[in-house]
Amino acid sequence: MGVKRVLVVGLGNMGLSHALAYSRIEGFEVVGLCTRNVEALDLPPALHGAMRFTQFEDALDTLKPDVVSINTWSDTHASYAIRAMEAGAHVFVEKPLADTVADAERVVETANRTKRKLVIGYILRHHPSWIKFIELAKTLGTPNVFRMNLNQQSSGSAWEAHKRLLQSLSPIVDCGVHYVDVMCQITRAKPVQVHAVGARLTDDMPESMYNYGHLHVAFDDGSVGWYEAGWGPMMSETAYFVKDVIGPKGSVSIVMAETAGNVKSADIDAHTKTNQILLHHAALKGDGTLAKEDERISTADEPDHDALCEREQRFLLRAIDEDLDLTDHMTDAVRSLRIVLAADEAVRTGRVITL
Repeated sequence: MGVKRVLVVGLGNMGLSHALAYSRIEGFEVVGLCTRNVEALDLPPALHGAMRFTQFEDALDTLKPDVVSINTWSDTHASYAIRAMEAGAHVFVEKPLADTVADAERVVETANRTKRKLVIGYILRHHPSWIKFIELAKTLGTPNVFRMNLNQQSSGSAWEAHKRLLQSLSPIVDCGVHYVDVMCQITRAKPVQVHAVGARLTDDMPESMYNYGHLHVAFDDGSVGWYEAGWGPMMSETAYFVKDVIGPKGSVSIVMAETAGNVKSADIDAHTKTNQILLHHAALKGDGTLAKEDERISTADEPDHDALCEREQRFLLRAIDEDLDLTDHMTDAVRSLRIVLAADEAVRTGRVITL
């Protein structure tokens, strides 16, 4: 199969995690790193052998890599992905795939036309506990009710990172694609209507941006869901992590175990940790009481954030080596993006958006 030479573009939190993941996987070699002020970075020893670039085009033209890993701000995702695939490289791109649905569709069209593999950074798709959660949710019957949020009380460096994101993305777009994608995997129904509200809780961001949002989505099988996300030092730590699916036959929830009470909402590992899955059965006995006890499924041995990044990149390697059909993967990425961008439009216009 041969070793794939990788150019990593963007070396923030996610980019560095992915770069180190490639360095640990036999079958990948990190040959280039590209980001602003790259020469000033104190990089881990595993990345010392890679050439350093400040301009994406220079790195792409010089290295002619087999794989380009795009971990930059979202407004460059589509153009960088298209340029890389046109140059013959397979692409991993962090979510969201693009800033508009039209651009996302252009990226997918380019992948199909150039026959390059395109993997989007939906990290929860590689998380064993979330895979189990989705599997259990599919047994609950339809329609479904989805209740999800991820609020982050951020301060210090975490708030600085969020303020950089708020230059171009609201929380319900940036984080929402993950959880809307989970909803879409469970119901597989067509999203038909989206409404959302948002609030601007600080002046420490562009005037057109909001740092709290709450979306509602309706599907054509009768399923409905909400997702809530807020960033900043003012956010409450109370009920910041809700992951619930309800169906006619019961419900399944991701719950934080009592020992997790000291976990903070801005902790990136807390965004993927599950602690326990709680499965509730709705079946009743003849006397009207519940027929079965709730089931608690331990997830104490789940992978951490860096291990999940490695799983994503092992999937990319397998997609290339085994020529996996990624049609559904790419279609789902566009679908979830369409929903969260419709939600953003609803916040800004005050209208219900029909898809």
